[in-house]
Amino acid sequence: MTPEERLKSLGLVLPKVPTPVANYVPFKIDGRTIYLSGQGPRKPDGKLVTGRVGEEISVEQAYECARLVGLGLLAAAKLAAGDLGKVEALKLLGMVNAVPGFTDQPKVINGCSDLFVEVLGDRGRHARSAVGMGSLPSNMPVEIEAIMRIVD
Repeated sequence: MTPEERLKSLGLVLPKVPTPVANYVPFKIDGRTIYLSGQGPRKPDGKLVTGRVGEEISVEQAYECARLVGLGLLAAAKLAAGDLGKVEALKLLGMVNAVPGFTDQPKVINGCSDLFVEVLGDRGRHARSAVGMGSLPSNMPVEIEAIMRIVD
């Protein structure tokens, strides 16, 4: 099954790649390596989800936010590679905007990691870091950046 077929079977649609809000690009390619800029969770209408984990956002809601970010990263990867079937995830950096003392960052970032494996299969398995932040831009609960590779 192709990644696009997996997306369809999950009832998911890749969003439009958001236009950067500052002086950067959604991705940069070096040889076969794709560096994807950090993204926050966007609803299907494009509106950014906001709130702090452990305050306005629960761990379960934050997991879903990370899943939304994963869809956005897959959309950018597809734009970069031309086909999700040519993409392999290498590394994620997941940042969680949470209250002091919050320690469930890995549970949150699993939303993106799980999605990558569901859509890309073994090519979705990756190295990763999941860290807590005192704040994130626009008060988004999660920001994730990724490094991927274009494969034959």
